[in-house]
Amino acid sequence: MMRTPDGHRRIELAKHHTPKAISGVPKDAPANTLGIRRIMFRVDAIDDAIARLLAHGAELAGDVGQYEDSYRLCYIRGPQGIVVALAEELG
Repeated sequence: MMRTPDGHRRIELAKHHTPKAISGVPKDAPANTLGIRRIMFRVDAIDDAIARLLAHGAELAGDVGQYEDSYRLCYIRGPQGIVVALAEELG
């Protein structure tokens, strides 16, 4: 996790060690498919954000989870198959 120079944003970099990246662009491509397949946004109210996105055709991929006492997180698959992760900071 990196913080942007202004100190207000963070960028998460992820690298898959195994398996190797696969080629192709299936609609439900795994996270290690070549190209930008997901992006994460911090939201103030994750439940409200989910409701708005579902109303526009997005699909919740799994459940809303919680990381320690820090974040509530979820993954949403948009109409083009891109995974959008949402994170609500707690506390």
